[in-house]
Amino acid sequence: MSLRDERKQQSRQALLDAALMLSASGRAFSSMSLREIARHADLVPAAFYRHFSDMDQLGLELIDRIALHLKGVLHQLGQAYLYLPNAKTKVSLDIFFQAVEHAPEPWIFLISERWGGSAVLRHAIDREIQFLIDDLANALGRVETMRHLQQAQDLRMLAQFLIHLALDWAMGWIEIRRRIEPGQQAEQREFFKTQALFQVQLLFRGILNWERLPEIEK
Repeated sequence: MSLRDERKQQSRQALLDAALMLSASGRAFSSMSLREIARHADLVPAAFYRHFSDMDQLGLELIDRIALHLKGVLHQLGQAYLYLPNAKTKVSLDIFFQAVEHAPEPWIFLISERWGGSAVLRHAIDREIQFLIDDLANALGRVETMRHLQQAQDLRMLAQFLIHLALDWAMGWIEIRRRIEPGQQAEQREFFKTQALFQVQLLFRGILNWERLPEIEK
């Protein structure tokens, strides 16, 4: 890669990072301007157009990159769903929460923009979440303890529960740092992790004993 290409890549990343930083501070993406993002990236506004045609294009690329990040994290969390006993589940949940703590900004952006702002971004986020659900459903279908789930829609429903739980956990974990006094955060985190583990145990106790009822004739 030439020096010019490297600098261009750095500038592009700086714009994406600036949008994430503003989102993490509580700003809605729809309230950000390209001038503001360029300023936070230490670039002139004209530099924005060397990388993106408009704010939606920047947002869409951000969602693509966030989806790749979340897919990696959720793959690790998926091990908690696929392997028992509970000790492995706890370790996987610890890894998940560590990942959220290390990089909360992608989660904040995705969850915040999922229900508000640009319709273009909302649709893109929904599409990526559906991809995550499909990936997990396919993985669950290969697990021995899930063989009794014969219907694809059952596996997909389980995957949907798990992905939505993960999004809730991520935001709940982030909110501990935002809302709880520093001296009480450690205790609150342990309580939160215990609750998450309990949710997984309840869900899988039900799934392992799941039996689809016959269709009722109308």
